[in-house]
Amino acid sequence: MAGHSKWANIQHRKGRQDAVRSKLFSKLSKEITVAAKMGDPDPDKNPRLRMAVKEAKSQSVPKDVIDRAIKKSTAGEGDDYEEIRYEGYGPNGVAVIVEAMTDNRNRTASTVRSTFSKNGGNLGETGSVGFMFDRKGEVSYPASAGDADAVFEAAIEAGAEDVESSEDGHIIWCEDTDLNDVSNALEAALGESESTKLVWKPTTTTDMDLEAMQKLMKLIDALEDDDDVQRVTANFEASDEVMEQL
Repeated sequence: MAGHSKWANIQHRKGRQDAVRSKLFSKLSKEITVAAKMGDPDPDKNPRLRMAVKEAKSQSVPKDVIDRAIKKSTAGEGDDYEEIRYEGYGPNGVAVIVEAMTDNRNRTASTVRSTFSKNGGNLGETGSVGFMFDRKGEVSYPASAGDADAVFEAAIEAGAEDVESSEDGHIIWCEDTDLNDVSNALEAALGESESTKLVWKPTTTTDMDLEAMQKLMKLIDALEDDDDVQRVTANFEASDEVMEQL
């Protein structure tokens, strides 16, 4: 789930339930298998696979799980997965993008549509909310990577577009097509990142009060509970007080 930048930190403080963690490992493993199948099974020769492995490591996925996911690709598994994006509206008119990876398009579409309608939202056509987001590369570093000026200088030198620095860390933004080159340059300058991935970055946001956020989280949790759903992004904005009451 992605939206308000502080959400990841709140998730981290609360800790993840074992069941949620297991599901996350499964989704990250699927991305690794598909990335390896689509390109080279060597991460050094496959930018998408390299990013998938890095993201898995940032979520503490064990090395043997990562290796097993790559081996699946050479064994002919994971080749029937299709990547699909769904777009719709959640409670309070918030825009929601659902990225899925499925071996049964009809099943996934039916489940996603049902989940939206059961939780106060409605599934739209592809493109119905996508114009409210930009596809971007996102590289995250801890605050210990350096002060804001040093990280900004390294990011611009690496070809990034912008940096958001706070006491929680640094988020570096770049064009989606530049992510591999930018992340490699940043790694040489700042060391290994916490996370490197492609994201949908909202260009406009919807303010949410506590009641609206509770409804939205119910929808997002239900969507993320679907094994076919890889990532859910929403263009919400909420105060720290609201986020801490969830």
